[in-house]
Amino acid sequence: MSISAKDIRNVAIVGHSGEGKTTLFEAMLFNGGAIERMGKVENGTTVSDFDEQEIARKMSISLAVSSVEWKGVKINLLDVPGFYDFEGEFAEALRAAGAVVVVTGANGTVTVGAEKAIDICLRAKKPLIIFINGMDKENADYSATIAAFKEKYKNKLAPIQIPIMDGNKMTGNANALTGKAYHFTNTGPEEIAVPEEYRRDYEAMSLALMETAAENDDVLLEKYFDQGYLSREDMIHGIRKGIFNINVIPVMAGSALQNKGVINLMNEIVKYLPEAAERAEQPALDLAKNAVVGVSCDEDGPFAAQVFKTAVDPFVGKMNYLRICRGTLKAGMTVLNPNTGTQERIAAVYQIKGKKLESVPQLDAGDIGAVSKLANTGTGDTLCDESAPVRFDPIPFHKPVLYMAVYAAVRGTEDKVFGGLNRLMEEDKSFTVSKNHDTGETLVGGQGEVHLDVIKKKLKSKFGADAEFRTPAVAYKETIRKQALAEGKYKKQTGGHGQYGHCKIRFEPCEKDFEFAEEVVGGTVPKQYIPAVEKGLIECLPHGVLAGFPVIRVKAVLYDGSYHDVDSSEAAFKAAAEIAFKEGMKNADPVLLEPLSHLKIAVPEQYVGDVMGDLNKRRGRIIGMDAQEDGTQVVTAEAPQGELLTYATALRSMTQGRGKFTETFARYEQAPDAVLQSLNK
Repeated sequence: MSISAKDIRNVAIVGHSGEGKTTLFEAMLFNGGAIERMGKVENGTTVSDFDEQEIARKMSISLAVSSVEWKGVKINLLDVPGFYDFEGEFAEALRAAGAVVVVTGANGTVTVGAEKAIDICLRAKKPLIIFINGMDKENADYSATIAAFKEKYKNKLAPIQIPIMDGNKMTGNANALTGKAYHFTNTGPEEIAVPEEYRRDYEAMSLALMETAAENDDVLLEKYFDQGYLSREDMIHGIRKGIFNINVIPVMAGSALQNKGVINLMNEIVKYLPEAAERAEQPALDLAKNAVVGVSCDEDGPFAAQVFKTAVDPFVGKMNYLRICRGTLKAGMTVLNPNTGTQERIAAVYQIKGKKLESVPQLDAGDIGAVSKLANTGTGDTLCDESAPVRFDPIPFHKPVLYMAVYAAVRGTEDKVFGGLNRLMEEDKSFTVSKNHDTGETLVGGQGEVHLDVIKKKLKSKFGADAEFRTPAVAYKETIRKQALAEGKYKKQTGGHGQYGHCKIRFEPCEKDFEFAEEVVGGTVPKQYIPAVEKGLIECLPHGVLAGFPVIRVKAVLYDGSYHDVDSSEAAFKAAAEIAFKEGMKNADPVLLEPLSHLKIAVPEQYVGDVMGDLNKRRGRIIGMDAQEDGTQVVTAEAPQGELLTYATALRSMTQGRGKFTETFARYEQAPDAVLQSLNK
């Protein structure tokens, strides 16, 4: 059955880990009749936490999708993990969702997860509602929580309901926008009169909402000045417009676990959050015109969709989750993937219900669904009608901040391990597998320790491959600081032809990684043997004399030597060069070089002192600080790479998850003696 885009709401549920997002997701599905009973996170019975690791950890680690029908509207819900390591899932959800519900506890503060989620939504211009959860808990403090959010997001917050409490328990609410109050019963909210003890707060909230509505519409503002009040319909129109323009953040409250206040939230989602048809045009490159265009949610236009998530299963195969941006997708269609330049045939189209897939004849503009077994399509790719080719912008993912060296735990299973990791990269774009050519190690990069542990366990459960993650080696180098002369003589008599090679080489520092020259006079080293000397030296470069690390910034000049008419050979001169290399390096004041990283660390003002103190302990240098408009400071610094192997974890701990950083290679510098001593232990 075709669903109009005006009857679809695509809503991501986000917030700090452990605040009840998955439970709210479950309650909404239950209220809409999508499930017969509410599952529990601790029992591993929820619709969205179906992965065995999610069940074991009692937390979401992957974006989950399901839908529910409510008051004639289809609400596509995206349950987003709240733990820091899984921010890539948030990026995927944000591309699919038209609006967001931020779930936070009634603990009197703005949690890190809620703060980060709201800030991202404001930057991305995503309409949002804050749902204060846990109103059934003993220490719930609605007023203090509202005050904390108002302090943080001045002039945007618009509480639209007052919780009606019996002691510490929320038994109902009064909605100042609809003008109605409700008492919670086992069969749902029951309309009541606003209790007298809440009347004063209720009227103050109504007045505040009236003013907020007027501020978001010039016509309403004039009307408000003329009449001194706005009708209920005018208030709703003004607030809805404010939400759409990201000027107003409505706040509601309830208990997802007790399923109280959730029906009210669902009503507000349908009434106030934007329809899929109202979503702002999505920028895309029109490939025929080579121009950026806006793709509107037009049900009659040529088909265009974007894959926002990929799930890989060794038995079911690859599943691509997509949002239909324009037109209709039907089973049997052949579509273009402009990212890969290939055609894909759509065998079947599915509606997503957690881990279950329900086959449907088509998906229309504004809707969310899935397709399977596409050979050349991954996360972020566009699928479109061949006659109207467009390509959407890629989904932005954070670069990895923690790297580990990966090895097969069982010898001989390397292909299985690395094959599985490459398949998992299709599923998770915030995770990478790369080769460090300096150390020879293969590195896995992720968003934190938990993220990499999840990858390791997925590798085992999905592909039966055991991997071992180790602290990666640091790519130290060796060089020399002064000039030295060295002599290499290789002489060997074996009965027949002997071996004889003799060279004198001058070693000196230089700017290039390695430079070879010759100043031989009078043919003391014949021309045909000079390349062998260079080859012998090059083969020595990977192993220095201090700690066995590669040698750089050395110039070797062959200036003299001798040869034997019968016994000299290329092999003998190559061996002589190796002898000279070892002697020359030892006499030229060899030193250890360590790689330095350039850091940009963004942290709130109150953590700058801790971050700078920590950098000093890591032998870092502060280069500068820049204040940002949002109140954060960006600290620019340099520090040895060897001191930053677990910096992601340390920064998260120092800043309560609010800090973030980027790291790039800067240069090599001489390492202190203590570093060399620790390596030679």
